[in-house]
Amino acid sequence: MNAMVAMERDELTGLPGRAASLERLDQWLAREGVPVHAMVLSLGRFETVNLAFGEATGDGALAEVARRLMHFGEDEFELSDWIAARLGGGKFLLALREDCTRERWQWLAEALADAVALPIAAVESDASLRLWPRIALIRAAPGEDSRALLDRLAEALGRMKGQPGRRTEWIDRQKAPDGISGAQLEADLMGAMARGEIEVRFQPQYALPEDVLIGAEALARWQHPVLGLIGAGPLFAIAQRADQTSALSRHVAERALDIAREWPELLRLSLNITPNDLASPNFANDFLALLGQSGFDPHRLTLEITEQVLLADLDMAAAVLAKIQSAGIALSLDDFGAGFCNFRYLKLLPLSALKLDRTMVEGIAENSRDLAVLRAIVAMARALDLTVVAEGIDTEEKRRIVAGEGCSSYQGFLRARPMKPDAFAKLAMARAAAA
Repeated sequence: MNAMVAMERDELTGLPGRAASLERLDQWLAREGVPVHAMVLSLGRFETVNLAFGEATGDGALAEVARRLMHFGEDEFELSDWIAARLGGGKFLLALREDCTRERWQWLAEALADAVALPIAAVESDASLRLWPRIALIRAAPGEDSRALLDRLAEALGRMKGQPGRRTEWIDRQKAPDGISGAQLEADLMGAMARGEIEVRFQPQYALPEDVLIGAEALARWQHPVLGLIGAGPLFAIAQRADQTSALSRHVAERALDIAREWPELLRLSLNITPNDLASPNFANDFLALLGQSGFDPHRLTLEITEQVLLADLDMAAAVLAKIQSAGIALSLDDFGAGFCNFRYLKLLPLSALKLDRTMVEGIAENSRDLAVLRAIVAMARALDLTVVAEGIDTEEKRRIVAGEGCSSYQGFLRARPMKPDAFAKLAMARAAAA
């Protein structure tokens, strides 16, 4: 289970703070047998963000980095013991208690740096900013304590200041493993798609207040022979560099629709739309043709879109989505509350649901302001005739609260983690038998 549950949290980002992370690391390091890996991410010259864009944008950028760090960890470490934390200022920790090769830890650091370096919208203008992350990496030595570990990581970060362009540094000063070149990784992906090796896993979704299974979100996973399991975010980043995003998106949609066609009719399927999908003027026609070939009922399908997908051309996106919605497909605005949501989306797009980002429910059981924000979002959604889906529900108390506040459904580790098709099929058949 994710080690972040029940920890004291940083007020700005919702992540555990330095003291909580030190305590968790010491618990891990005191156990023998399973190695501990850690990386510290530092945002270079972060103070200039506040000067250039204002403190509100600076705080928002830190919150967005925390969100990306959490999404990254949940994608990559589904079944592992891991922690993400804010150490203070622009420094964040990601640590893992699991067997992990040096090559994989190096690749994960590079993939995380790519995710953090993506543009972040400014609060008080139409501008966007890019952060320059540097990451120090370590595999803990036997007998090491958490403070010594973080001190050595800080020393490695300090060495990087005089090396412009360098993004990662191992504390032992050894050369980063050669691993796999970007070009080779892109070629591996194309081969994996051709051989049907990209997996689709399903994150179950449950109705509220009944707490019964109503469907699942399809998630892409790739078991690379050298790097291990690669989650959806880094997987699509590799595809983007190879100019294969649309091909990968179609590949995942085809497989998910083919699998879901065998589910009981009372269950729905959710698919994600990428920016490249929506940027294509032919996307609606191509997707509806694919759906027709699959034989899956469009009225059982939801397409999830994120704010990032919509940034380029909102008017064109609205036209494409209207055509899709006219076929009976539901549309959900994903990761709602993350970043700086443009409420114009709610006016122009034919949405049927808002899917709350997990950061919007993280503190609702302990923090009255977090609960007030949830209530305000649900009230706004109700006024717009939109349902609200809660993501990241990992405790019974959170489930009870979102049910009581009027959310229509939820997903999260409380009931299930993303699962392979056969496992979800068993869950689906049990649900059908109980209906």
